Amino acid sequence: MKKIVVAYSGGLDTSVIIKWLQTKYDAEIIAFTADIGQKENPSALEKKAIQTGAKKFYFMDLKEEFINEYIFPALKGSALYEGKYPLATSLSRPLIAKNMVEVAKKENADAVAHGCTGKGNDQVRFELAFKNLAPELKIIAPVREWEFKSREQEIEYAKKHGIPVDVTKKKPYSIDWNLWGISIECGPLEDPWQQPPEDAYQITQSAEKAPATPEYLEIEFYQGIPVKINGKTMKGLELISLLNKIGGKHGVGRIDMVENRLVGIKSREIYEAPAAVILHSAHSELEKLVLERELMHFKTIISQKFSELIYYGYWFSDFRKCLEAFINETQKYVTGTVRVKLFKGQCVVVGRKSPYSLYEEKLSTYTEKDIFDHRASKGFIDLYGLPLILEGQRNRKFRKQ
Repeated sequence: MKKIVVAYSGGLDTSVIIKWLQTKYDAEIIAFTADIGQKENPSALEKKAIQTGAKKFYFMDLKEEFINEYIFPALKGSALYEGKYPLATSLSRPLIAKNMVEVAKKENADAVAHGCTGKGNDQVRFELAFKNLAPELKIIAPVREWEFKSREQEIEYAKKHGIPVDVTKKKPYSIDWNLWGISIECGPLEDPWQQPPEDAYQITQSAEKAPATPEYLEIEFYQGIPVKINGKTMKGLELISLLNKIGGKHGVGRIDMVENRLVGIKSREIYEAPAAVILHSAHSELEKLVLERELMHFKTIISQKFSELIYYGYWFSDFRKCLEAFINETQKYVTGTVRVKLFKGQCVVVGRKSPYSLYEEKLSTYTEKDIFDHRASKGFIDLYGLPLILEGQRNRKFRKQ
């Protein structure tokens, strides 16, 4: 094996991986880092990768592609795994894998490698993408193969080989950061009974320390995509960054959940996703205003499957693409403005309007403006309930036998 392209974050696992692969395969290691909003210093990352043993370093700015081709489709699809997780890490993996494949082809590499564990979901997401896009490449997963049994052993290995890492035994968190959210694992978080320590959180204040005055935002959508905040037109990156900042200040976006991993185990996960929580809340309420009842109910079913496919690593599948086509059709009327209130860790929708609203005040009101024909309800109930009426008659006959 001559060349291996490694998904490199600069964290503990991937830093150790470079040295481990170099030693095991005697191959040229090419480190690849995707800029998806984690605020890394590319020069510092390159220096660290080369110092650790990489022969070449790629740093690609993928933020715009991440937003337009991954985040916004997930937002339109109301993709929240198990009703809570906005899939920040899940969405980034196929994007990273796709660009790693492009680098591997450019460099004539023999293999690609990732730093995912055998118990996690990311191994599936990376490898299904690799197999779909470049089945000829060998896939190496060092964390599934090497001799280390704990992060503490990795830290000792890093010290022994002079590999600079930021992780310590006193703060052993594994943190994955992008502009759609942050996932935090390991250490005290592995006990689902223990409250997450404040030092685990990266961008959100606790509700106790959040401002004592609420803040209101008006978010405007065009066909399911957020385009303005408080009347100001913004591109995706500026809009998401602003919502992360404002939401984090008010303690909005903390998610603490026990989720079902694809491999079959339950995992306690901590997430921070201020922009995602705010936008999903606003988008959902706008849909309720403009989507017809049966369509809205059916989209809820589609959204659950859509989020599962993303979580399970099926981003490049025809199944997901077909669901996305359905979702896009539902979004043609999802245009309007939603007003949200941010206060002490909560995001509450307090207003919504749309030129395509199906809400008719004259039908909903109980004032003199009411135009609903109440007399029509009797015939409607008789017809709508006919199957139940017939069942009831039959059941009474059965009981008398």
